[in-house]
Amino acid sequence: MTETTKQIHLAAHFPGVNNTTVWSDPASGSHIEFDSFTRFARDAERGKFDFLFLAEGLRLREQNGEIYDLDVVGRPDTFTILTALAAVTERIGLTGTINSTFNEPFDVARQFASLDHLSAGRAAWNVVTSWDAFTGENFRRGGYLAEEDRYDRARAFLAAVTELWDSWSDDDVVADQASGTFLGSADAGTYAVHDRFFDIEGRFTVPRTPQGRPVIFQAGDSDQGRDFAAAKADAIFSRHAAGDDARAFYRDVKKRLPGFGRQPDELLILPAATFIIGDTEDDAAELSREVRLAQVSPATAVRFIEQLWNTSLPDFDPDGAFPSFDPVPGDSTVSKGRASVRMFGRSALELAEQWRAAAAADGLSAREAVANSFGRHAFVGTAESVATQIDHEVQTDAADGYILVPHVTPGGLAPFVDHVVPILQERGVFRTEYEGTTLRDHLGLRRPAERRDTAAS
Repeated sequence: MTETTKQIHLAAHFPGVNNTTVWSDPASGSHIEFDSFTRFARDAERGKFDFLFLAEGLRLREQNGEIYDLDVVGRPDTFTILTALAAVTERIGLTGTINSTFNEPFDVARQFASLDHLSAGRAAWNVVTSWDAFTGENFRRGGYLAEEDRYDRARAFLAAVTELWDSWSDDDVVADQASGTFLGSADAGTYAVHDRFFDIEGRFTVPRTPQGRPVIFQAGDSDQGRDFAAAKADAIFSRHAAGDDARAFYRDVKKRLPGFGRQPDELLILPAATFIIGDTEDDAAELSREVRLAQVSPATAVRFIEQLWNTSLPDFDPDGAFPSFDPVPGDSTVSKGRASVRMFGRSALELAEQWRAAAAADGLSAREAVANSFGRHAFVGTAESVATQIDHEVQTDAADGYILVPHVTPGGLAPFVDHVVPILQERGVFRTEYEGTTLRDHLGLRRPAERRDTAAS
């Protein structure tokens, strides 16, 4: 247990390309109508959440020539949504995933700097890489990068974007009252980046932003990803949400920061998690089981099992037993856009044996075992119980807070805001009002020093 009571950070994720939204629920709404995003964002802001998060789906997943039955078609561009939401919200941060493999630094720097200005300091960028040729087919360069090259490019990409953001100082912008325009100093916005990946120079067109520069998020879980976050990120997303596994991840990442000249409080660890709230513990447990099965439909269960077994199973019954043979070794042969080793994070045989053991021990079908194993950590129980679980995990350093992913959008966040947030507020571990105006204020992060200050020191 930590010596002092930590304040919990909460954020809300509007699911995108995913298998978590329960489309069969009558309350499930559109993923393209702006009203869905407005309603979701306003619920999060009403709950005093730190930020709203949108992921990026660059291509729908396919398997055996078919689109996943639970994927999302027609969702608008992330920047378009966040910019529009800036106009209908006041305090909540606006975070978007934008790929560093298939984009260019100048475009990304300008887009996020513009969003930070338009939102009065609420923008954040989740820096990710893309590894598969399937996604690459949508872009001029095509193909994909090897893992070591992806992180090298990501580091170079972030450094280039930061160079552009830092090319302006606060004193560079002077208002010209006569013309109503803003004038920069002689060298304002000048930059030059020449490295293995980029050969660019010129003048950046967007002045220094209200936050100094937008907040940086990162989601890698590999050793390289953890180092990348410890060196450059303000917050890291994590799949390690609770228990000893999460506490080990938390300790590992935090202890890396001094090696990059940073303090542990300069990086927040925010796992994604879902929640199920019931009138009683039994009600919540039963609802959780129903939601898990709805999130892993029979067709989706077959897709996951085919990926793990690395073979097509056209006649497989997901409500029966797992295949009697072991997974086929080698590169993925059935899935476009995913591969079992990356999707499941461990050896295929190890996970197959785990699924088989769980099915045998609890008398589960293959689909039920997959549903129990796959997906985000869920806080399940009454509102009081869910609040207690979250508070315990944060106070025992499993996380600094959570990015909540409801299974129904756009209204699925409201029960948490209405019933769990007030309990956390009563316990004194979550804000009752926003104390600042920028996302850095909400996250307790310092404004970054200007480039000239850093150079002088």
